[in-house]
Amino acid sequence: MSKDFSNEKILEKQNIESKDDVSFKVKAGIFLASVTGMSAIIGFGATLAAVKRQDPKYFNKGMLGTIEMTETGTSLALRALGWGTVYAVTGCGILFYTIWKLSGAQTMEEFRYKIGSALPKIPKNPPQGRTEFSGLNDLMGYLAESRGSREK
Repeated sequence: MSKDFSNEKILEKQNIESKDDVSFKVKAGIFLASVTGMSAIIGFGATLAAVKRQDPKYFNKGMLGTIEMTETGTSLALRALGWGTVYAVTGCGILFYTIWKLSGAQTMEEFRYKIGSALPKIPKNPPQGRTEFSGLNDLMGYLAESRGSREK
C-alpha cells in the first residue's frame, strides 16, 4: 500500500512539474515578446527623434504631405514596412518548412538529431589563456601582454 501511495505522489509531482513547465514557457514567451516589442518601439522612436533633429523642415513635410505628393512619407513607410514584414515572414517560413520536410523528421527531437549529425562538430578544447578578469583594466592589461609576447 505504501508503494502505491509513493507512486501516486511521484506521478502527481510530475504532473504538477509539467504544468509548471508549460506555465513557465508561456511566461518566458510573453517576457521575450514584450522585451522585443519595447526594444523595437524605443529604437524606432530614437530614429525618428534623430531624423527630426537633423532636418525638421523635411521631416514635417514627410509627416504632413504636400500638394505634389499623393501620399505622405509616413504612410509610404508604413506600407513598405508591412510588405517587407509579409515577405520576410513568408520567405523564412517557406525556407524553414522546406528544410524540415527535406530532413524527413517527424518530431523536433528527431529534426535536432538529424541536423546535428549533418553539421560539423564543434571541438571542446579548454581555453588556452585566462578567462576570468577582475575588471576592464585587468582585461586590457592581459590583452596588451599577450599581444606583446606574440609580436616578439
